[in-house]
Amino acid sequence: MSSVQINGDQGGHTRSATVPPGTLIFTAGAAPIDDDGRTVHPGDVSKQAARCMANLSAAVEKAGASLDDVVKVTVFVAEKLQADLSVAWDVVTEAFGEHKPAGSLLGVTVLAYDDQLVEIEAVAVVPA
Repeated sequence: MSSVQINGDQGGHTRSATVPPGTLIFTAGAAPIDDDGRTVHPGDVSKQAARCMANLSAAVEKAGASLDDVVKVTVFVAEKLQADLSVAWDVVTEAFGEHKPAGSLLGVTVLAYDDQLVEIEAVAVVPA
């Protein structure tokens, strides 16, 4: 989105983004589930993060936007190792490519589905 102003990009981490008025899209957490509601890739943070991003992309597109319209992303990882958070974050940043929305990365105790290790939610803006 060319109208997004990235504020405070430090080492690939965007501190904030400023957007013009438009339509806000708030997603629920995208989980690593298949079309039948089953958790995919138990035990694999990287593959679960990739499935979450695919599900997030589909949700944002259904709302009339794309990943390029995402201005804020929050990644939740239910693992005890800080390194697993980095694994998930790398998958997320790769999915966004050159676009770098503001983001938060959180380690949590548990997520909603059996065997779920990753969940990703986002806010997108489609300019007026």
